Amino acid sequence: MKEIIVAKFGGSSLADSTQFIKVKDIIKADSRRRYIIPSAPGKRNSKDHKITDLLYMCHQLASHGLNFEEVYSIIEKRYKGICDELDLSLNIDEILTEIKEKIKNGASRDYSASRGEYLNGIILSNYLDFEFIDAAELIVFDNKGYFAPEDTQKKIELKLTKISYGVIPGFYGAKENGEIVSFSRGGSDITGAIIANGVKGKLYENWTDVSGFLMADPRIVKNPKPIEIINYKELRELSYMGAPVLHEEAIFPVKNAGIPINIKNTNIPEEPGTMIVNDYTPASLGNITGISGKKDFTVISIEKTLMNSETGILRKLISVFETNDISIEHVPTGIDSISVIVSNSELNSKMDKVIEEIRIYCNPDSISCYPNMALIAVVGRGMIKAKGVSAKVFTALGNSGVNVRMISQGSSELNIIIGVENEDFDLAMRAIYEAFENEDLIGVD
Repeated sequence: MKEIIVAKFGGSSLADSTQFIKVKDIIKADSRRRYIIPSAPGKRNSKDHKITDLLYMCHQLASHGLNFEEVYSIIEKRYKGICDELDLSLNIDEILTEIKEKIKNGASRDYSASRGEYLNGIILSNYLDFEFIDAAELIVFDNKGYFAPEDTQKKIELKLTKISYGVIPGFYGAKENGEIVSFSRGGSDITGAIIANGVKGKLYENWTDVSGFLMADPRIVKNPKPIEIINYKELRELSYMGAPVLHEEAIFPVKNAGIPINIKNTNIPEEPGTMIVNDYTPASLGNITGISGKKDFTVISIEKTLMNSETGILRKLISVFETNDISIEHVPTGIDSISVIVSNSELNSKMDKVIEEIRIYCNPDSISCYPNMALIAVVGRGMIKAKGVSAKVFTALGNSGVNVRMISQGSSELNIIIGVENEDFDLAMRAIYEAFENEDLIGVD
């Protein structure tokens, strides 16, 4: 059976006709690229608009009975320009008019937003001479609006086994009654992963405007090294702590099937990018894979004599945050103390209420709050059972004058979480990166 590559192209990869030409060259360079997932056109420059944002705006105006012609004309001009510059015979005007009428007549928010991918899919299929398959015919949502993987798999098998080369718009699907339902923003990543899993793909390529993932934020660390190989667990750890990676939900369909993901740059296709592989791929001992982090956390610490002998106090403490709908990041503990670390955005105006409830339920000797903390994750499967990694991290921080306020490492030894002051965040990130860069231990298997 011929190997299949599913390739998803992001908004920057399909922003204008020049990018379409690059995409066609990439697809035609490998006949295994059989199913293509396009996003809606992204920004062409910093002052430009994403088509999806404009479509949301059109729906918002229409839902209030306001005229959206001016906004929609920008969308029309963009798509017509792409078609004209690619010299396509496609009658895009008729499709654009039909969509405009549906938005005017009360089409849903999901329908309106999804038309960016829908239109790009039609254009790309025409340009490639591939068959167009509406995602509404493949990606199934149940009556409550939840993705239905088993029904989707059946439709993929029934439809795509008969189509050798096809274009399937990303970001949306439909209920059985035809009502359009979209994934969250960035959902074209999810569509691509679902299709790759559904057709038992050899590889899922995710094409964007960067050559894979970097070891650290380039706005903080100068010229960080690229990550050549990363596994799914490492990816989850880095993305959870703020690294700009692909949509989290896109990981699961291909992870379960053992299909690797290759993040590639449409503008420099010869670069290898980053390969995301299964969790059992070995790594060199002592390596770290990446560093990421986020600012603006608050530590709420309670102290109580003989806390370690009191049954149920942790459950009581956690329940306070649960009943206030506040997610907890970490819970470092001592013999007579427990600290809860939460994002400032989660706390919002709930701080006084939370403190009062902790006093009532836990009856602590004291409660202290420490705002303005940042969390940094040092992640790498090569850290497991490796000696000296923690020492290297904390020596680097100490030599840079960074005060460490919290340390946490899970039993998996996949990461080390470090809490520092917000104001020390950038300095700490650079210090950790440089400590490993100097010994050439970063990101190379």
